Amino acid sequence: MYNIGDKVDDLLGLDQNGKEIRLSDYPGKTVALYFYPKDMTSSCTAQACNLRDNYDSLLDAGYQVIGVSVDPAASHQRFIAKNGLPFPLISDTDHTLVEKFGVWGEKSMYGRKYMGTFRTTFIIASDHTVARIIAPKQVKTKDHAAQIIAG
Repeated sequence: MYNIGDKVDDLLGLDQNGKEIRLSDYPGKTVALYFYPKDMTSSCTAQACNLRDNYDSLLDAGYQVIGVSVDPAASHQRFIAKNGLPFPLISDTDHTLVEKFGVWGEKSMYGRKYMGTFRTTFIIASDHTVARIIAPKQVKTKDHAAQIIAG
């Protein structure tokens, strides 16, 4: 699990088109790497659309947004197309990133226990170190861009 101050590996994973996504692809940018549970669900859509609607402000503030879920690339392609998302989504079907970042674990809904992704955002500085973590209970899906920019 990454903590504040830890150095993050350059290669993050493959996006919705099978392209490698690396931190070094965004020199001088602070990366907002946000982990979310599932494409097309109401809270995940609200979060993605808030980031989309405020994308220019995020870019102006020096951020690059990258989403991550364990959904397959085809699901990400549909999610991007349906919602007009301007940022890449990493398909972490083998759970490499969710486990490395410590955001995969047991969840519970309506008394049923299951394994899933904890909605978490890692702010990664241009030197590839974790500068800030917005934890699951802190993430406001409908106002997430403001949380990222506010620092």
